[in-house]
Amino acid sequence: MSVPPLTASHALTQWQFTPALDLALVATFAVYAWGMVRVARRHPTNRWPWVRALAFTAGLAVVAVSVDSAIGVYDDTLFSDHMVQHLLLISVAPPLLVAGRPVLLLLHASRNPLHTWTKRVLRHPATTALTFPLVGAGLYTAVVVGTHLSSFMSLTLTHPLVHQGEHLLYLVAGYLFFLPVIGGEPIRWRLTFPAQFALLGYAMAVDAFTGVVLMETNYVMFPEYAAEPRTWGPSLIDDLHLGGATMWVGGDALMAVVLLVLVAQVMRGRRTMDNPRWLEQARVGALLGEQAGGGPHAPDVDEDDAALEAYNRHLAALEAREHRDHR
Repeated sequence: MSVPPLTASHALTQWQFTPALDLALVATFAVYAWGMVRVARRHPTNRWPWVRALAFTAGLAVVAVSVDSAIGVYDDTLFSDHMVQHLLLISVAPPLLVAGRPVLLLLHASRNPLHTWTKRVLRHPATTALTFPLVGAGLYTAVVVGTHLSSFMSLTLTHPLVHQGEHLLYLVAGYLFFLPVIGGEPIRWRLTFPAQFALLGYAMAVDAFTGVVLMETNYVMFPEYAAEPRTWGPSLIDDLHLGGATMWVGGDALMAVVLLVLVAQVMRGRRTMDNPRWLEQARVGALLGEQAGGGPHAPDVDEDDAALEAYNRHLAALEAREHRDHR
């Protein structure tokens, strides 16, 4: 399907709708909102933070924009536009979704048997292996390099279902990469700030390598973009180089933003390099029914709500004391 020239006006007015994706996004938002309501009813003095809800909602909105807006309309026409879409799906939406802490919200909001089932999934060896930081880093590398420096890109341009699956692949790869980097979800792995910094630096190197290779390529890597000749925009070679620059500069800039956020949190005293996330580990232990981070043992969900509410008040007191100590 031919598209009009990409102008400022068309960039705002060209939209498409993908029913399956849009329905999934709406359903995901509804479940998240349900969790917030449940937490508010069960723990009126310890409501779910709005900043997490805003982050999660923003992540869903980024996914919708990357596929339904002009970015999605032109992704089969311009490689550089395709690259913008990829960065949104792997480097912008995932950290926002992780920051929303949906798994933690599910544990707060659910009762048995869902609560127990969720804990079992989190404790399962497969989950532990899948969320291992090096697994996420390896998947990130395979996706970024493999989909841009191989014939896989041509496959997505000729097979719509593969193209749609690629969107999901980018989301999953980004989520698994940022999950241990940003932290906050009840998984086994807890990284110190130097380890977080190292992973972000590694991802920046992967983005830079991929971008430089594309910028230095002097032949048409993906001739499928010429299937529908256009009389506007950059040539295929110039478009390839622009896409490479987008990956290098844009990808590294997005990783730098995440790094700056982590640095700001350290400077505010919410994390330390000597004893990281002790309070967070206590919460995780509470929700999983385990001892963690030296914090007190929480009552299991099978015990009465009064005991659980008392434990939540105890954690709130610990957090207030920690805040005073850092002031």
